[in-house]
Amino acid sequence: MAKVGKRTAAAREAFAGKENVTVSEAVALVKGNATAKFDETVEISMVLGIDPRHADQMVRGTVTLPNGTGKTVRVAVFARGDKADEAKAAGADIVGAEDLMETIQGGTIDFDRCIATPDMMGIVGRLGKVLGPRNLMPNPRVGTVTPDVKAAVEAAKGGEVQFKAEKAGVVHAGIGKASFGAQQIEENVKAFVDAVSKAKPTGAKGTYMKKISLTSTMGPGVSVAVDDATGNA
Repeated sequence: MAKVGKRTAAAREAFAGKENVTVSEAVALVKGNATAKFDETVEISMVLGIDPRHADQMVRGTVTLPNGTGKTVRVAVFARGDKADEAKAAGADIVGAEDLMETIQGGTIDFDRCIATPDMMGIVGRLGKVLGPRNLMPNPRVGTVTPDVKAAVEAAKGGEVQFKAEKAGVVHAGIGKASFGAQQIEENVKAFVDAVSKAKPTGAKGTYMKKISLTSTMGPGVSVAVDDATGNA
């Protein structure tokens, strides 16, 4: 049997018997056991009663967290002319057109969010097989294909989080850092849960939110009472 380190053993002991706790209790547990030598990301996972293989059961959207994510987001923008200047002024890290397409095709993807003006989609469309699997493909449904590049860049830089259900019906995202105050993380958790709740698809049947859990990058997870997270307790 593999030897368990002291930090891991202590975390497991702290979490033992703690299931379906309140958001406040979960945040306290996660923060208290985020003892790595770096500022761990606090992550949320939600198991939904959906089958994303059906178009009418896909869950996808964005949410601007009230306290940001604590992460520096690098933004790439496909735009020309005035829109390119607008993107740069708003703080975009990379701005281009055919040149940016060629860079990406060459294997360099040095950004976390990709935005495009509508007239650029002819170029961006050629990158579907590269950007799609990385969840970086611009999409009008989440506001990353837009003529208002200034607002899109500012949102990406200001703590906007994209979410999309995976094949198993699971949605997950980073919603802060362990160094955040407990109230900041709690507010972010509730904002994220609310956004996913509002994104409930028309084809969802039965229980929509089945399980919610919080964890830190190096720590164990703790399940959160769904009613408390949704404000229905």
